[in-house]
Amino acid sequence: MNKYFLKSAKTALILVYLVIIAGALVRMTGSGMGCPDWPKCFGYYIPPTDIKELTWAPNRVFDEGQVVIKDEKLLVATSHFTTGTTFDPKQWRLYTKHDYAIFNAVETWIEYLNRLAGALAGIAVFAMAVFSFGFWKQNKKITLLSWLSVFLMGFQGWLGARVVYSVLNPVKITIHMIVALLIVAVLVYIIRNASGKTSDFKVDKKFKIILFATLLLTLIQIILGTQVRQYVDEQVKILGYNQMQLVLENPTITFYIHRTFSVLILGLNVFLFLRNRKLQLGYDKINWVMILISIEILSGMAMYYFDFPYTSQPIHLVIASLLFGVQFYLVLESRKENV
Repeated sequence: MNKYFLKSAKTALILVYLVIIAGALVRMTGSGMGCPDWPKCFGYYIPPTDIKELTWAPNRVFDEGQVVIKDEKLLVATSHFTTGTTFDPKQWRLYTKHDYAIFNAVETWIEYLNRLAGALAGIAVFAMAVFSFGFWKQNKKITLLSWLSVFLMGFQGWLGARVVYSVLNPVKITIHMIVALLIVAVLVYIIRNASGKTSDFKVDKKFKIILFATLLLTLIQIILGTQVRQYVDEQVKILGYNQMQLVLENPTITFYIHRTFSVLILGLNVFLFLRNRKLQLGYDKINWVMILISIEILSGMAMYYFDFPYTSQPIHLVIASLLFGVQFYLVLESRKENV
């Protein structure tokens, strides 16, 4: 069973990053409310593709829980029935989680695919947890952390529902992102631990301290980025997509902090890169960090100076998530003992 565990853990990590990519596409396209209910989508396991499927019509069969949009409200079928010639309000109940009742087929399917990716990641994490019992006698930590991952995936799903019910509350979105990174960290730790690798790098206390500091700064930077993104979303609602050049004309202080942090993070990682080469510490993955930071800064500059080019926003978020994962792995490598 042990030989399957590491493969399942790596698969789970890849799928979690796939969910992050899907979530970034949801944010980019504004599809967060594409499915206004949870876990189904307009009451369907496979969402509709046409507004006609969400429109009341005579002599039509509805199953319990299926949704229609009527008078700009979501109505939920209370049982299995066939409609008559006139609308019968007794057959329906008002959806009360929120009052968002807009259908856009593209947004619906983008959000649906995001949820589907989340379900696949959840299955992969559960499979990993089952395989982890093979480590119970030799390393209980792996088994316990694997089941912690299952719990976190379940919590993340629950939190996703809260995000929808709140109609994309910014604080809940930020927490949703933080939990995703926590899941990444746990999976990276599990993979490192299960691989049996020991940290045979040269010990340098200053490198280790600054490396940990850059990890924390990256996490703070991602949180700040979600706040900037929320401000951008609000400005787009006011100005429209045709005036993206005005979105950051008078930004909040959070934007300036976010931009300044990027300079600080770059400077500290350049220091780590140079110190690693000078002292020949052996941390090859610091090269990945420099590449990811370069892409991250370039995508950020593209958004600011070129009015948010298409795909620049999801690239910015996904690269930040990858950067966090690589930095966390480096922190584990810097530990003298076997993690």
